[in-house]
Order: sequence, then structure tokens, then C-alpha cells
Amino acid sequence: MEINIKEYLTPPILMIIFLLIVSLMFVFPVLSMVILGAILAYGVRPVAFKIQSKLKFKSLSILIAMVIILIPLILLIGYIIFELTGLVSGILASNSYTDVGNSISMLTTYLPGEFDSSSISTSINSSIQEIGSYILNYLVKFVSSLVNITLDLFILVCSVFYFARDGDDCLNFIKSFVPDDSKEFFEKTIVSIKDVLRSIFYGHFLTSLIIGIFGAIGYSLLGYPYGIFLGVITGILQLIPVFGPWPIYWALFFIDVLSGNYPRAIIVLLFGFFLSTVDMYIRPALSSHYADIHPLILLIGFLSGPLVYGIVGFIVGPLILGITYAVLDNYRKEFLMGDE
Repeated sequence: MEINIKEYLTPPILMIIFLLIVSLMFVFPVLSMVILGAILAYGVRPVAFKIQSKLKFKSLSILIAMVIILIPLILLIGYIIFELTGLVSGILASNSYTDVGNSISMLTTYLPGEFDSSSISTSINSSIQEIGSYILNYLVKFVSSLVNITLDLFILVCSVFYFARDGDDCLNFIKSFVPDDSKEFFEKTIVSIKDVLRSIFYGHFLTSLIIGIFGAIGYSLLGYPYGIFLGVITGILQLIPVFGPWPIYWALFFIDVLSGNYPRAIIVLLFGFFLSTVDMYIRPALSSHYADIHPLILLIGFLSGPLVYGIVGFIVGPLILGITYAVLDNYRKEFLMGDE
């Protein structure tokens, strides 16, 4: 055992390990942006290649493709922050939420037993204030850290550009370190990773986009304020397994019931069931052609990703876990079970 260690831990290897550890310490604060850049570059490359077939300039084609893909994402995040800030500020500045007490009092008349409607409404009002204050304070802190946000966006844009332009060179560089007896496994692993990326992009993000558009149109036609914003939140919730769009349309249903708008309450509930049904058909149809990822893996990725990487974790978390699963499954088939 000692001879093997001495054979492998040569001075060059020790120097490489030391430099990799030190480099990781420098890269770790922005590692999420680099990983996200590599992921987005995978989506930018096909668009860039189509543009390059007409422009013949690789770098310019990549920049145009990045504008087409990244700018809408940045504008979407800005729109969500703007609308959410205005919504929370409006709730806290007005006394409209005090009308909840009247609705509670009316509702308790239909319930068996005796209920203290005043204490219930007071608890609900205080909870609304606390939640609104927490969200508003979080948004204020988020805006106050614009310097860090700008740096992260700059690193993200640079990562997308260079991974899209030099991704093949980077892959070949890594492949050069792979021993000959493991090159086949490495090639299959790359194919599996691409399948996972396609499955998540087409099967989940595209489904989320479609459901979000349907939701925005439906909520706006039903006359809800912030209809487009509700559609955006519906699309984001659609990304999270188990959740889906039901928190939005059930919340709107109860709001309409408390306000006495029973026809719209029934319609929005039926519309919500329609959105959930559409998801059951769209998601399998789009993702079945690629990797079949268990919903629990995606659920853990979506819920734990933001805890590690912040809001970026909603994208990075499920992708990393999905890729890890694909690599382990490929290793199991290649070395433990043999080729099937």
C-alpha cells in the first residue's frame, strides 16, 4: 500500500493537488455562476451555430445568441422583483387586509360551534404583516447588494460566452487526462449528461414556460390584478415537483370565496385543474425522449439547491443531482453490470 501511494503521489501530482485546492478556494464564491454559465452555454450553442451558419463569425454569433436567451431571463428576474416589491408595499401601506376580519366573521356564521372571529382575524392580519415585512426586507437587502449581483452577472455572462465558444476545447482537455481503458465510459457519460440536460430543459423548463403562459392568459382574462405576475409565479412553481400550479389557483379560489365572488371562484378552480391536467400530458411527452429522472431527485434538487446557491440553486440544484445520477447509473452499467 505504501509503495502504491509513493508511486501515485509524486511531486508533480502533489503540486497539482495543492494548486487545485487553492484555486477552488478562489473560485468557490462564484462557483454557482460558473456552473450556471456552463449549463446556459449548452442552450446557447445550438442557437449560436444556427446564427453562425449565416454570419460566419463565431464570437459574434455567440453574443447574439446570448442576447436572445439571457436578456429575457434577466428581464424576467427584474420583473418579478419589481412586481413583488410593489405588491408587498401596497399591502403594507393600505389597510385592505383588515377586510379579512369581515370575511372571517361571515364565514364563521356557517361553521358549527363557536369561534372567536376577532382573534382569528387579528392573527391572520398580523401574519400577513409579518410575511409582507419579511419579503420587503429581503428585497431591500437584495437590491442593496447590487455590487455583488453585478459581479455575479458579469461572471455569468463571461462563463456563458467562453463555455459556448471553447466548450469543445475544454472537453478535449479533460478527455486528455482520461486513461485509455476508461475513454469509452467517459464518452458514454458525456452522452448521459447531455440526455439529462435535454430532459430537464425540454421536459421541465419548457413545460414550465407553457404552463406559465397559459396561467398568465387565464388569470388576466378572469380579471385578476397582476395576472401576468401570477402566471410567472405559476410557471416557476411548475418547475418544482409535487407543487405545480395548485398553490396559486387554490389561493385565488379561497380569496374569491371570502370576497363573495363564487362564480369566478369555481371558474379559477376549474382552470387550475386544467393547468394540472395539461402538465400531466406535456411533461412526459417532452421528457420521455431523453433521460428518465426520478421526481424525488428533482424535488431534492429544487428544495435544497436554493439553500446552497441561493436563487440560482433552483436551476443548478436539480441539474447537478440529475447529472450525478446519470454518471452513477452509467458507471453501474459499464463496470458493475457490464454492457447490456
